[in-house]
Amino acid sequence: MAVERIPPDQAAQRMKDGWTYVDVRSIPEFDAGHPQGAYNVPLMHATSRGLVANPDFLSVMSARFAKDQPIILGCRAGGRSYQAAVALMREGFTRVVDMRGGFAGEFTRQGVEVCAGWQPRRLPVAATAEPGRSYRELTSSDRDSEQTDRDSE
Repeated sequence: MAVERIPPDQAAQRMKDGWTYVDVRSIPEFDAGHPQGAYNVPLMHATSRGLVANPDFLSVMSARFAKDQPIILGCRAGGRSYQAAVALMREGFTRVVDMRGGFAGEFTRQGVEVCAGWQPRRLPVAATAEPGRSYRELTSSDRDSEQTDRDSE
């Protein structure tokens, strides 16, 4: 099954039509600015050694989003979001698209822009996550509900 890839303008329109945008960049990247209304579920975490895989990516996505929910995935330039789309489709998600160009834009190795990103197109950007959409909140709710389940046993 091939991953559908759409440009940022089309992603913005789909968000208006009810699609959910999930930013798979690291927490610091997301916190520095992201598409307005986005959720943050990092495919990789930023460490002192660089980016490392987030072992909880699939479990958080599965806990928070229905497998048939329409989801747009975005990252910085399009690489991580494409990887995330493939992983989610393998996991049984059926309505996942990848946003080409990511937040900053997609460039060739020679620095030629292939697809302008969300920010360069001047689409709505937020500096803070809406309530319940940061990775910290998405994962703390899991821990809180697990603790509540254990407390009630």
